[in-house]
Amino acid sequence: MGKNKTKFNYPPFVMPVSLVGANVGGKPNFEAIAWFNLVDYQPNLISISSEKTHHTNKGIRENKTFSVNIPSASMAAATDFCGVYSGSKVDKSKTFDVFYGELKTAPMISECPVNVECRLNQTLELLHGEVFIGEIVGVYMENKYLTDNKPDTRKIDPLLFEGTLGSYWKVGEHVAKAFGIGKNYKPKQSNDNRE
Repeated sequence: MGKNKTKFNYPPFVMPVSLVGANVGGKPNFEAIAWFNLVDYQPNLISISSEKTHHTNKGIRENKTFSVNIPSASMAAATDFCGVYSGSKVDKSKTFDVFYGELKTAPMISECPVNVECRLNQTLELLHGEVFIGEIVGVYMENKYLTDNKPDTRKIDPLLFEGTLGSYWKVGEHVAKAFGIGKNYKPKQSNDNRE
């Protein structure tokens, strides 16, 4: 096969970027994070991984709430700004138009196509970072990002990040319907019947 162990410390995942929001000292602050994921359901839980030194973490711990905002590719510069500069040194409270949902302390970004309002469920302490797991209280979207009352990835146009290259990308073409294309797939037959 010719595969070699690479010099990379982690795989070249392409991940959607989020802007995680929290009120810090009564002001909205946002941090760019690509390390986030859904982790459970009933209740629906989402996790974010953030270095312990990040300013946003203070607000999450203080209010027990946060938001996960999905920026479009056209928001690359503003998103990168929130990743490059710390809220401890730069006031990011006026970077976006902010709104609040039912929790009243998780700032969300009007310009982002998708906003997820979260109540802190638990915190995992790691060597360098903290993983905040939040219960999803609400998902907010405008109708213009829907097709047939369902989220449309092409309309949302999420900003993507590839860490080993340190670069941003856009979503490409639709490939297939998940949980459908594999139903008639036939795996290759092996001459080796060992398990």
